[in-house]
Amino acid sequence: MGSVSVAALLGGSQVLGVVPKALAKGDIIGKTIGEELQVSIIFYQMNTMFNHADAFIALPGGLGTLEEIFHISSWAQLHIHHKPIDLLNVNGFINSILIST
Repeated sequence: MGSVSVAALLGGSQVLGVVPKALAKGDIIGKTIGEELQVSIIFYQMNTMFNHADAFIALPGGLGTLEEIFHISSWAQLHIHHKPIDLLNVNGFINSILIST
């Protein structure tokens, strides 16, 4: 996320890091690039990201990343939004969960 944030900021985009307070303690998330908004729980993180984002791109990550992109995708399927969504499968990172037909 750090490299993407830096590139976006250098490209003239606004960068907002939405971080649960529990993760903001200590060195778990590292240095925030751009503006940081701390929220009390993950649910508020999803809502805040949704309300501020023009599009959603998931990079290789953990289960939380997959949960977020599936959540946003289900909202699109329910016609709650029409924002672009992309899942970058870098080096086949998520091949094991993709279903082929």
